[in-house]
Amino acid sequence: MTDRPTIAGMSETTLGILFMVGFSVLAPVMDTAAKLIGDQVAVGQVAATRFVFQSALLLPLAAWMGWLHRPRRGEMGLHLMRAALLLVATSCFFFSLRFMPVAEAISIFFVEPFILTLLGAWMLGEPIGPRRYIACAVGFAGALLIIRPTFQDVGPVALLPLVTAFLFAFYMILTRRMATRMHPITLQAYTGIAAVLIAIPLLTAFNGSGLSELDPSWPGPRELWLLAVVGLIATLSHVCLSFALSLAPASTIAPLQYLEIVSATVMGFYVFGTLPDGLAMVGIALIVGSGLFVFLREQHLERRPPPAP
Repeated sequence: MTDRPTIAGMSETTLGILFMVGFSVLAPVMDTAAKLIGDQVAVGQVAATRFVFQSALLLPLAAWMGWLHRPRRGEMGLHLMRAALLLVATSCFFFSLRFMPVAEAISIFFVEPFILTLLGAWMLGEPIGPRRYIACAVGFAGALLIIRPTFQDVGPVALLPLVTAFLFAFYMILTRRMATRMHPITLQAYTGIAAVLIAIPLLTAFNGSGLSELDPSWPGPRELWLLAVVGLIATLSHVCLSFALSLAPASTIAPLQYLEIVSATVMGFYVFGTLPDGLAMVGIALIVGSGLFVFLREQHLERRPPPAP
């Protein structure tokens, strides 16, 4: 990638790094707002609102910039599948936040790169060696160190960030397949529309059912503000991520995503007065260390020259 000067003399790579830092700082703000909503609004309604904002903000932007195109029939199915995975993943994660500290939930979610590595070997035929298998195992062990005491406190809810990680890994597999076909803003806009098309009929069907996770209700003024924060910050953070990936090499910005754990820990302390305990900190360290090893190992293999014929 050519490192051309851009805004205020900054290079594209520098701008990409700043966008990635912005994403890593903003994403835990969205999660904190979702946690503050609590059980006053159905978790499915919170997730649906996030995608209403995403589609309402990004679709006009994509249209204005001339990035839209008419999806083909097969592509529409992929959009719906991608949206369904992200909608369920978001709902699971938001539900877990009602019972778990933000930093611990995000840390468990960060086993996603290990799952993606294993899925890449299984579904895409990407070779992985024993070192990365060991790193994945160590990362999962770190997640268990966080899950085990949390499981004793809140029960199976502690597994929901892990479910989110699995679903998001499948979502990333589909994203790899689709990202080269359209502008990232257009992809995010279509994902938001598809998620809304799935969520609204589902919430309508469960209206009045009494099922707290899916029975919608009219939010109070406080919840309306928090829902707006969730929707706006979710959209802004993912736009930051899209631009970061378009401006800087993945090898430069991907490790910066672990700043999310730092941001989440700071938010958790100042908003809720909670900090991860000693065992959770060990688990977080194992996840971050193993994740960085897997990432750096993949970059090393990409730079290695191919074997002679």
